[in-house]
Amino acid sequence: MRLRNIPSADQEIASNPICIQHPEDYKNAWQQVFQNNFPIHIEIGMGKGRFLLQLAQNNPQINYIGIEKYTSVLLRAIQKLNREQPEQIPSNLRFICMNAENLTDVFAPDEISKIYLNFSDPWPKKRHAGRRLTSGKFLHLYAEILEKDGTLEFKTDNRPLFDFSLQELPESHWHIDACTFDLHHNSEMNQNNIMTEYEEKFSSIGNPICKLIASRII
Repeated sequence: MRLRNIPSADQEIASNPICIQHPEDYKNAWQQVFQNNFPIHIEIGMGKGRFLLQLAQNNPQINYIGIEKYTSVLLRAIQKLNREQPEQIPSNLRFICMNAENLTDVFAPDEISKIYLNFSDPWPKKRHAGRRLTSGKFLHLYAEILEKDGTLEFKTDNRPLFDFSLQELPESHWHIDACTFDLHHNSEMNQNNIMTEYEEKFSSIGNPICKLIASRII
C-alpha cells in the first residue's frame, strides 16, 4: 500500500549514504559500490525493508539492493534502518528509489543472481494486468539482467495473482522450479524463510502464503 506523500522524503533519501543516487552510473560496475565481487540479489518493491535487512545481516557474502518506487515507503525503510545499532547495519545493503520498468538502465545482462518479489501489488483489474510485477513485460526485463543460473522468488497471499503468475511464467519462457500454495506448512520451502511485514500480518489472520521459485529457460 502506498503511504501518504512526505514532503521531506526526497531530501532525506538524497542525503542518506545507503541510498544510491544516479544508479544508472553503476550499470555493470556495482563492485565499485560494494567494493567486492560478491553476487547481487535484488528485491523489487522492498517496502519497509525488514526482509532485505535480515537477509543482508545473515549473508555478508551476498550484496543486496532494495528497489522501491515510492519515496514515502523508502523513507520508512531508512528510518527503520536508522533505529538499528550502527554495528547491525550491514555494509552489503543498498537502496534505490526507482521504477522497476527501468531495471535494464541500471543493471547489465547477467549482473543479478537472484530477484525477490514479495507481496507485490496485485493490480486486480484485468486492464491493469501489465502492471503486475509477474506480467510478461516485467519477466522479460528480469530475464535480461538475471544470470544464467539465477532465480526469481515470489511470495504472496493473493491467490488470483499467484495463479496469474503460474500461467504467465511458462508463457514468458520461465521454468517453475518449486511451488507451494501454503508456504508455512511446507517444511522444505519454509526452511530459513524470512517473513516480511505483510507476510506476518496476513498469515496471522489465517491467509495461506503462496511461494514459487522460477528460473529462466535458456
